[in-house]
This record gives sequence, C-alpha cells and structure tokens, in this order.
Amino acid sequence: MNNKLFWKVSVVFLLIIIGIGTIYVYITAFSSRSYFEEANQKLNSGVAAQTVKEVTPLVNGKVDTNAIQDIMHSMMVINPSVEVYLLDTEGYIITYVAPYKKVKLEKVSLVPIQKFLTQSGDRIIRGDDPRNPGQEKVFSAAPLLEGDSTIGYIYIILASEEQSSILSTLLGSYVLKVGTLTFLVSLLIALMLGFLAFLYQTRNLRNIIRTVRRFKEGDMSARVEDDGHFAELGNNFNAMADQIADNINQIKSVEKLRRELIANVSHDLRTPLSVIRGYIETLVMKDNLSARERQRYLSIVHDSSENLSNLIDQLFEYSKLEAEEIVPQKEPFQISDLIQDIIMKFDVIASAKKMKIKLNAPRSIPMVIADIGLVERAISNLIDNAVKYGHEGGTVNIDLSHTSNSVAISIADDGPGISPQEQSFIFERYKRFDRTRSKQSGAGLGLAIVKKILELHNQSIRVLSETGKGASFVFNLPAYQRS
Repeated sequence: MNNKLFWKVSVVFLLIIIGIGTIYVYITAFSSRSYFEEANQKLNSGVAAQTVKEVTPLVNGKVDTNAIQDIMHSMMVINPSVEVYLLDTEGYIITYVAPYKKVKLEKVSLVPIQKFLTQSGDRIIRGDDPRNPGQEKVFSAAPLLEGDSTIGYIYIILASEEQSSILSTLLGSYVLKVGTLTFLVSLLIALMLGFLAFLYQTRNLRNIIRTVRRFKEGDMSARVEDDGHFAELGNNFNAMADQIADNINQIKSVEKLRRELIANVSHDLRTPLSVIRGYIETLVMKDNLSARERQRYLSIVHDSSENLSNLIDQLFEYSKLEAEEIVPQKEPFQISDLIQDIIMKFDVIASAKKMKIKLNAPRSIPMVIADIGLVERAISNLIDNAVKYGHEGGTVNIDLSHTSNSVAISIADDGPGISPQEQSFIFERYKRFDRTRSKQSGAGLGLAIVKKILELHNQSIRVLSETGKGASFVFNLPAYQRS
C-alpha cells in the first residue's frame, strides 16, 4: 500500500471514474428531460385540434370572448400548466390564456407550427415561448379555418414557465441524488476492482523487482521470465544484466591481462637493463680491458639500449592504438613500391642470417587506399618476425594478388611454423611464440600492433601454418577506385 505507483494509478483511476460518473449523470438528466418533453408533446399533440372542434374563438374575424373563457376554463380543468395563445395568420398574438399574463412577445415564428402540422410526431418540435424570448418549448397547434381558408392558429405551450421552473428544481435535486449515489457506488466498486486489477496486473512487476533486488545483492545469474504484461521491461532488464555480466567478465579478463602485462613488461625491461648495468659495472671496475674488449662491451650496451628503446616505443604505440588515439589518414599509394622500400631496410638483418627477401608482385597490382605510415609499420613487423623465425639461409616470400576491390598481401617464412594451439592467441598482446623456435626474443607486441592497425582499416589478418613448415600471414587492403 506504500507503493507510489499504486497510489498514482489509484488517483488516476478515481479521477476517471468521477469524470465518467459526472458525464453519465448529466447525460441521464438531459435524456430524462428530453424524454419527458417528447412524451408530453406526443400525449398532448391533439389538444389544440380538439379545442378547435369544441370551441370557435374567432367569429367573423373577431375574438369571441365567451369562447376564450370556455377555452380557459377547459384548459385549467384539463391541464393547469398549459398556456393558450390565439395567433393570426402571420403569427401575431391576438389574445392568450396564460398564468399571471406575463407575455413578452408580440409575435411567434410560424415555421415550427407549420412543421408540427405537416410532419408526423417522430421528433420533438419546439416553438417560441412568448413569456421567455429566446427560449423554445414543446407545444400543440391547430389551424383555425373559415371555409377553406386559414384565419389563425391555436398555439398551446404544453409546459408553462411555472412547470419548467419546478422541473428545473427537481432536475437539480435529481442530479444531486443520482450523482452522489453514482459517485459513492462507483468509488467503492472502482477501489475494489482497481485494487484487484492492480495486484493482478503488477504481479509480473513484483517478480521483476524481486529479481532486480537479487541481482543487486550479487546474484549475477538472476533473470526475469520474458512473459506477462511487463515482458518488454523484463527483456530489457535481462539484456542489461547480460551486458553487466559480460562487462564484469571483461573487467576480470582485463585485470588478468593487466597482471600479465606488468609481469611481461617487468621481465622485458629487466633483461636489457640488467645487461646494460652488468657491462657498465664491468667497464667501471676493470681498468685493464683491451680496446677490443671495451669496444665489444660498449657494443653490447648499445644493442641492449636499442632493444630497450624499441620495447618502450612498442608499448607507447600499442597503448595509443588500443586507446584509439590514432586516426588513420588514408591516401592512395602503390603497395609494391612501399614493400620494396621496407625490404631495403631489412637487407642488413637478412644478410646477417644469409636470408633472402623476395617480392612476387604482378605489374597489374592496383593502388591501395590506406594510411601509408601505419601500413608500413604493420608490414615491417611481419617481415621482422619472418626474418627472426626463418631458418638461416632461408627465404622470406612476399606475394601480392588482387581482385577488383582489394589487394591481398602474404608474408611467409620457412621457419619452424606455429602450432594450432599457438595460432589461437598469437595476435594477443604479450603472447609470445614458443622461445624454442628461435633464439630471438620479443615483447610479444609486434603482431598485436599489426592486428590493431588492420582493425583501424576495417581489415583482419589470418595465419596459415603447420608445425615445421613455416608460417604465412595474409591480410587485405582496399583497392583504390579511380572516379
């Protein structure tokens, strides 16, 4: 009962009942008055005609006083509430019989009278009320004939001013009584039915509230049954709960990855730092080092500092890509020319392992539309991996092919390959290949960076490999469409 929704619905329901009850009472009162007037006119429609048969109020065009007195006497005996008017052929009042003789009109409209005389009594016909200008009342009328000519009309108002006043008073009392009774009965019924209907209609809502409370208290499996009057609300809650549960799982996964990230970063930073520190201490402590040994130590320190710098650059680059801080600036360029430039940068490293890097590209390769800097970084990472893990004296093959809409780039090495178990996570950050494949080590960010760069271009990368048979990385770039 303290539920705000219940009280709001109850108040709205009560106002609706009051409004409907008020309209009903006034419609009933209006219908009752119309019914009385219609019945009164139909029952007394022949009064004027009967009066003309019994009495002739005009003799040779003049008012017969005795006849008028007879009409007055007869009308007051039969129905004291009527008003009798004698009209000429234009509707002017010649004389009348009315209580208190308060007549304000000199002429009444003959249109309703003609309609009354020519139509059947299927509808209520109202005419002018001589005592109340602007108002209309039911009447009875009959023509006064002299031979075949009409010399006037008998016009009888069937509900006098006094009767109308009494009826208005009674109508107000009737409306008050009926309205009060209708209000009380409707209110009682509405409260009972409304309470039962509210309980019935909101049973699903109560179930939803209980489920939400369970979910709030930590039951992540709590779900609402998707039926009933609040099915849409339940479905929306279930979708929200599923999303929250997924977000929580993602947060847990991110937290796990964060711990792995910290561990891997710590390890990768510690290794070159330890090397640098060890050799610098050796250089400081030993004064009898030969120039050749000193040069070798300095070269090792330099290489370790380069590795450390590259690792830090990769960390910053990956963090920017993951935070979507980098927006690709796409432009058309020739992909084969870009790969040739990249191959030249790796000539020294490949020559040290007696390896060859071959580009197989048909002349018909179209230009691509992409961010040239990001694509260069992605291809460089893939070639760097191929050189690292390829066999000494082997070959890295780069193949280009195309369709009307895209250019496919394949970079393959002849190394030990990647097992199916490793293929499922090699593009995840800080996931390394098995270190037994190569003496080379890496931070595990190279392929993750490649994947992020291709995602910025709405492309994906896949690996084709078997253990002991090398690995091939394949991705597509959109072809430039000349307008």
